[in-house]
Amino acid sequence: MTDKLPPNLLALFAPRPPLRWVPAPDFPPEQRKTHSIAGLGGYLPALVAYKDNDGYQPTESWLQMRDRKKLEKKAQQEKMLTEGPLHYKPTEDPNIRGDPFKTLIVARLSYEANEHDLEKEFGRFGPVERIRIVSDTHAHERPNKKKKPHRGYAFVVFEREKDMRGNTAIDLLPLDCPFRTFVSATSMSLTRDLALKLAYLIPFLLPFSFHLYLSREGMDSDSW
Repeated sequence: MTDKLPPNLLALFAPRPPLRWVPAPDFPPEQRKTHSIAGLGGYLPALVAYKDNDGYQPTESWLQMRDRKKLEKKAQQEKMLTEGPLHYKPTEDPNIRGDPFKTLIVARLSYEANEHDLEKEFGRFGPVERIRIVSDTHAHERPNKKKKPHRGYAFVVFEREKDMRGNTAIDLLPLDCPFRTFVSATSMSLTRDLALKLAYLIPFLLPFSFHLYLSREGMDSDSW
């Protein structure tokens, strides 16, 4: 159809001149290639030499630390169960003095209280032979723990057993006495039935006083 057009219109459909040839900036496609890929075997001697000279010490992960502490705690508990009764010699303890039937245990003691305060409150029931506020003798082994003046309980030894038997001492305490509700009834229980009833109150009382009563009555702690 274009051959039928006049010359002035054929000039509009004339092809453009070819592009100017320039040399390629890179290698031609048939000559292109990448670097050869080799394995990591050549780097193994360097890695071995680095591992021998870096001095790396592997640290314990938190999972390993958790398992280790759990095993150490279990081993310590088993050791206490087996070796604890063998080393328990209350008769050789120089701090244990006085008759247990004359001893009153005061629990949940204020850290501001001292022997003078206890003697002032309990001396009205009868002559007091000895007062001992238990302190922590191993506090220096735990430097990060807050230091307290004592452990929070005390022993009051009367000269006569009738001065501390029953609930007479508790009934005579004034209402504003800070030790009224904190006197451990376990140490004053003189019957087996009462001691067995107190087994339900052990989480709220001083556990040591209950076991002290069971041991002096010749009863096994497994019986309750």
